[in-house]
Amino acid sequence: MRALLSVSDKSGLLPFAQGLAAKGVELVSTGGTARMLRDAGLVVKDVSELTGFPEMLDGRVKTLHPVVHGGLLARRDLPEHMEAIKAHDIGTIDLVVVNLYPFRETAAKPGVHPEEVIENIDIGGPSMLRSAAKNFTSVWVIVDPSDYSKVLDVVNAGGDDQPLRKLLAEKVYAHTSGYDAAIAQWFAQQRGEPFPDRYPLAFEKQQALRYGENPQQRAAFYVEKPGTGLGALVQKGGKELSFNNLLDLEGSLLAIEPFGDQPACAIIKHTTPCGLATGTNALDAYKKALACDPVSAFGSVIAFSVPVDVAAAEAISSLFVECIVAPKFAEEAVEILVRKKNLRVLEGKASWPAGTMDLKRVRGGLLVQDRAPAPSEPAQWQVVSSRQPTSQEQRDLLFAWKSVASVKSNAIVLVRDGATIGIGAGQMSRVDASFVAVHKATTLGHATTGSALGSDAFFPFRDGIDQAAAAGVTAIVQPGGSVRDAEVIAAANEHGIAMVFTGERLFRH
Repeated sequence: MRALLSVSDKSGLLPFAQGLAAKGVELVSTGGTARMLRDAGLVVKDVSELTGFPEMLDGRVKTLHPVVHGGLLARRDLPEHMEAIKAHDIGTIDLVVVNLYPFRETAAKPGVHPEEVIENIDIGGPSMLRSAAKNFTSVWVIVDPSDYSKVLDVVNAGGDDQPLRKLLAEKVYAHTSGYDAAIAQWFAQQRGEPFPDRYPLAFEKQQALRYGENPQQRAAFYVEKPGTGLGALVQKGGKELSFNNLLDLEGSLLAIEPFGDQPACAIIKHTTPCGLATGTNALDAYKKALACDPVSAFGSVIAFSVPVDVAAAEAISSLFVECIVAPKFAEEAVEILVRKKNLRVLEGKASWPAGTMDLKRVRGGLLVQDRAPAPSEPAQWQVVSSRQPTSQEQRDLLFAWKSVASVKSNAIVLVRDGATIGIGAGQMSRVDASFVAVHKATTLGHATTGSALGSDAFFPFRDGIDQAAAAGVTAIVQPGGSVRDAEVIAAANEHGIAMVFTGERLFRH
């Protein structure tokens, strides 16, 4: 039996190679992999010795040779194949271990020169993998180090496992497909094209999920790269995450993201906030966010922008919560929270990889867009009313604008002193969203007089302004851009409301 080993990621390879050698398997290798194995005392044959042809073009050509691919592709069950390779003195290769040049890692390095990226496009590796995978019934092929032990167990037992061979071949083609997708994306980026004619995707399964949005739906969680985004969060306690948990976690992180390192808390139900606030610390922000709508907060997902201490953990422990996520938890805070077995505690920062696009699946296709930028700042706004907002109103307007960005459209938020007091989300008309926000606020005992209002899109008619004025709203932030802006501004002036236009819309469908 002959094995060809050539890897960039050498984790776990040595014990696997030692196990093969102990079974009398001939080892063939290249470059750094061969050196590592020899340094460990293993007998290794160079690929150039096998092919009778030296490596050339700075290593670009070393395994692209009939001796290698003939040994991989020859069907053992076809006499004419075996006679052909015998006539050319080609021996079979029965096992291939290859993982590819680190293209993604190289391309992600700050300031990397394009030439270095191109040199990390693997040619021989994918070719060997594809050849071996095509002939999987006779050739073991491994691209994932986690599979070493499975294959070694079969080799040691002197048996065969065709289902495992087939699974390994499947993993190869998924891996090379993702590798090629990353290369295609890089080339598109080099010419400044976010929307190439073909949009390649490459995701890896992070975990299987019990079910999807409903128990009758199957589901799994895939990531662009292990250890990034939501996949970077470390679960400190609680049962496994569900499909809906992950959706709500994304909604919660979206809600606190505009506030940076300022203490902020978002309480999320069905991907949209039912409470959002800033405060002096985690506990203060949580209390203010919870006060917005404590009824809806039952069974929520909660996100913090700052570490959670014991005081905040004790306050949260009195509420039924599905998940809580924060950049850090005090050790005692974790102990308090994990007493609730169903509460999932997640620690870390889940940032978006640079240049990530927003993808939405539709029937038979995919919608691709830029990720929404951070909400604009007051320096970019225009006061369109006769009355200028006061300094307090200005602070509330900024909070309202950052808050409404995470609420499902049509969206209206009422805010006071850095906290939401009423949220109208996902309504079919903007006046309905305003009504819901006021209704939620007044039903839960919040005084709406003197509050500020944020709208994710323009008011098409003055009725929304009239409704806000009836609730005592004194300041409004909205994008503007309606054909009836003059009518809307006139309504604000009639009611003495300070109104600013941001010039940008914040739809979240």
